[in-house]
Amino acid sequence: MNEVATSPGGIVPESAIEELLFTENWRDGVLGLVNERLLPHGRVPFPAEARTARHLWKAGAVKRHKRRSGLYGALTGAVVATVAAGGCGAGGSATGPAATSSQPAPSTAPNVTDWQKWGLTPLPVPPKPPADRPVKLSATGTVPVFEHVPTSQKVVFITVDDGAEKDPKFIEMMRDLKIPITMFLMNDTIKSDYGYFKPLQAMGNHIQNHTLHHPAMNTLPLARQKEEVCGDQKILTQQYGTAPLLFRPPYGAYNSDTKTAVGECGPRAIVRWQESMQITTMRYQEADKKLHPGDIILAHFRGPKELKGTTMTEMFGNLLKRIQKQGFTVARLEDYIQPPAG
Repeated sequence: MNEVATSPGGIVPESAIEELLFTENWRDGVLGLVNERLLPHGRVPFPAEARTARHLWKAGAVKRHKRRSGLYGALTGAVVATVAAGGCGAGGSATGPAATSSQPAPSTAPNVTDWQKWGLTPLPVPPKPPADRPVKLSATGTVPVFEHVPTSQKVVFITVDDGAEKDPKFIEMMRDLKIPITMFLMNDTIKSDYGYFKPLQAMGNHIQNHTLHHPAMNTLPLARQKEEVCGDQKILTQQYGTAPLLFRPPYGAYNSDTKTAVGECGPRAIVRWQESMQITTMRYQEADKKLHPGDIILAHFRGPKELKGTTMTEMFGNLLKRIQKQGFTVARLEDYIQPPAG
């Protein structure tokens, strides 16, 4: 049995992270908490939990496909939650329907000059998404969990979490490059400026649920988990006009209660990741340390304070270079997901 150190309420303060910078890769998230030198707040035990793509196929969430399996760590154990949560209560639900449409990723040739402005060479134009979307969600039943989209197309999907950094230059960069992203926003970090994310949303980028306060979800009882998910769902729906379809658990940690909470609060799937972007390098879950078609990549809204002097636009540029070097391009995650009918 391993041990993991965590802060009160399961929330890791930004000031505590020195070496493992906001990776949220399943191992990195665990290692970041295990490091007692960084977070000497006490310990809770956790077991390792294996999850493979086969689980998704058996659940009917995706088509059967050949895909290597991965081992994912999940935090468990008892941690007393001390952070008060807003939003809907234990019996709350999402307001408004889940997102059912998406603007396709750009299909025209990129403007070379716009890319050169950021010191980059254009990525290939992404292929047209399949008419038969490979991930199919249902309006009822247990929500599926996935970190990869079954596809033979050489595309990957960029997801950007939290929302702490609000650099106007990043909006400018996204306008120029027209790279699709999915934003998993956490209310504690975005409430100082909800408006910052609206121009990014207007470009066709979807806003998804990432809790109110960023706790390790599987350390909380069901009622508190519902407060976190329903609360963020309610606020994001009110602020951005569309109810999130997807949910990402902080640190990738979840349990059966998390699935129940997510299903009752509105989102219809839990989304994890295969790779996580650091400052200049990428961390991989697979032993071959390569991107694979359909991989979901994790990045964060972070700035120089968290990235050791590197700006968010520089970090994002480094990410695009890593993707390009391996012969991939970026597609929009929601274009490969079939929302529930109706």
